[in-house]
Amino acid sequence: MNVLLPLSYLIMAVYGITVVLVFFYSLAQLNLLVNYLRSKKKVKKPEKFDFSNPDQVPFVTIQLPIFNEKYVVERLLNNIAKLEYPSHKIEIQVLDDSTDDSLLLTRQLVENLQAQGINIEHMTRTNRVGFKAGALKEGLVTAKGEFVAVFDADFMPSSDWLLRTIPYFKNPQIGVVQTRWSHLNRDYSWLTKIQAFALDAHFTFEQVGRNAQQHCINFNGTAGVWRKNCIIDAGNWESDTLTEDLDLSYRAQLKNWKFIYLENVATPAELPAVVSAARSQQFRWNKGGAENFVKMFWRIVKSENLPLKSKFHAILHLSNSSMFLCVFAISFLSVPVLFIKNALPNLTFFFNIMTFFVATSLIFFGCYWVTYRNLVGKSFKDFVEYSGLFFVFYAIAMGFAFQNSLAVLEGLWGKKSEFVRTPKLNMESLKERWQDSVYLPRTFSKNVIFEAMLVCYFAFALYSGFRLNDFDLFPFHLMLFFGYNYLVVNSLKNT
Repeated sequence: MNVLLPLSYLIMAVYGITVVLVFFYSLAQLNLLVNYLRSKKKVKKPEKFDFSNPDQVPFVTIQLPIFNEKYVVERLLNNIAKLEYPSHKIEIQVLDDSTDDSLLLTRQLVENLQAQGINIEHMTRTNRVGFKAGALKEGLVTAKGEFVAVFDADFMPSSDWLLRTIPYFKNPQIGVVQTRWSHLNRDYSWLTKIQAFALDAHFTFEQVGRNAQQHCINFNGTAGVWRKNCIIDAGNWESDTLTEDLDLSYRAQLKNWKFIYLENVATPAELPAVVSAARSQQFRWNKGGAENFVKMFWRIVKSENLPLKSKFHAILHLSNSSMFLCVFAISFLSVPVLFIKNALPNLTFFFNIMTFFVATSLIFFGCYWVTYRNLVGKSFKDFVEYSGLFFVFYAIAMGFAFQNSLAVLEGLWGKKSEFVRTPKLNMESLKERWQDSVYLPRTFSKNVIFEAMLVCYFAFALYSGFRLNDFDLFPFHLMLFFGYNYLVVNSLKNT
């Protein structure tokens, strides 16, 4: 016992610190929610171009970065071709880095649109230097537009999209106008439902909450417009992180460019419908976030343009992904904590720290409910459905903690990796044939092995709770068991 006592104190200390860190992060989220609710009471009337005056209609370049998109490229180009804008004031760049037969399909589609009089160009490169960032940067060299709209291959902007976004650039300080993502396949599966659930929160109270107080927000890689001069002034696209959009966003705002976020303009897109695709996207986003935290931390601290509160929110924003490290630590250590609690009654005061975790969960529950209420509904039935969805989301999000923690550690350590695109499947067209997609991996992630071990680990935790007649951590361990089990089963099923 003398040997185990110092170890027990160490475990409890790490456990307590991580729980409190996540709690403080939830308080920052609560602050964003308050900002969001306050913003709804303010009517802002920013300057806008008057498009009834032809002289105020600027030239716009649309960039479509694609890579092996045979299932969605036709849908994309046909949709973009329908955008309402003066034909002599718009050009479309198809930035095609494809290495498969979709290259020929895209070329033919572009030629067909050119024959219809649409100003569209098919641009290819001999290599993928810089991946998406490299393609955008190369396209920018010949872009004629004063403003540059970017759409990923699975996005479907409405025909009036440009008419609803470009006018906001009349103020010369505005560098970016970003729109909210909506979801074409929200109800396809539990996986798409929980992704939509999480993204809706980001694209409502988080983005609006930051933007309302002029804190730093991020261009989300797509469904937004840049002022070309802003891109150049901020140092242009760089590919030294996996989230080039977040990187350029912060470099621009540190140079005092202003961003506008339009919650009322929704741009539909397709969510990853299989676990392998969601894994690759989550890994890239979380590793890229950690890379940008390392890259931008001291620039933010030393910035003379950002007020102190904005610096605080900026650092928290860039360290979002690091919360997965805390969540995984809390999860893993909760099992020895269960035994320490029963073996060392004198440490009972430490266990009051779980109150912070309960408070954290309640804060997240409230924040996400506001989002759900605004987008889906606020009846009692909606609340019941929301409650069930929240706990499924919470469980599966914790199930992603292991792989996302690895992504964060790689980002913090500076380990470089290739930009892995998220395969787009066009679920509506493929229906149940999506499993035949040539872009889906045919082997499961090596992380599944460790996640299967974690399923057993938390099954043991549930059994131990029964054996010790201690059910304080039982709901927590049940969610972890469910979350990891969901990932393992679906990872194996989809390979």
